[in-house]
Amino acid sequence: MGATLLIVEDDDRVRAALRMALEDEGYEVDEAEDAEIALDHLKRSGPPDVMIVDLMLGDMDGFTCIRQVRRDHDVPIIVVSARDDTHDVVAALEAGADDYVTKPFEIKEITARMRALRRRAGGPGESSTPADIVLDDVPEDPLVLSPAGGVVRRGDKQVHLTLTEFRLLCELAQSPGMVLSRAVLLERVWDRGFFGDERIVDVHVRRLRTKIERDSSDPRIVVTVRGLGYRFDAPR
Repeated sequence: MGATLLIVEDDDRVRAALRMALEDEGYEVDEAEDAEIALDHLKRSGPPDVMIVDLMLGDMDGFTCIRQVRRDHDVPIIVVSARDDTHDVVAALEAGADDYVTKPFEIKEITARMRALRRRAGGPGESSTPADIVLDDVPEDPLVLSPAGGVVRRGDKQVHLTLTEFRLLCELAQSPGMVLSRAVLLERVWDRGFFGDERIVDVHVRRLRTKIERDSSDPRIVVTVRGLGYRFDAPR
């Protein structure tokens, strides 16, 4: 059985076109014409491997749908929307989306993003699965990243990250002291290189900091290097 996909889209034509294209890519595709149906599907069937969510869905918009999903699931989410205002893009990413595609779009763009998500979902390869990395060495409550295990723990409690947040943290933590530009992070984490939108990196860094930093307003683990990018500062 192929990877499972849930399309949440109220436009019948867009939904049908996505379904046909992604079934050709080998996905097992389910559909929901509004957010309530999508959330009910998750309750009955569990999370799919990937979700595609429109923002304009009627009574419950896509932002709310994504936030509801994120309460219980780390499923990768791609937003597709005709809304391309910076506020909407950032709001969708802040709600928990992993990627954002504006309408009208080419089906091949969506399928390329889906293939990238499948590669990322496979986790780091053998060459990038080092031993656990200490992010914060406070003795009573250390923060530890396990790239091979796919988890981050603070003390004995797991820190829940989305797939994108986890991959972003791995890329930074495996290059301690090195500044990684937004373009490099786009290429490594999103497989998009210089064609991506750098706002995606900034928003995910902000979300990541709220989960791993003791004070996200004064980050000590993932540090901004103004004009250049981001750097992981290993504990001294």
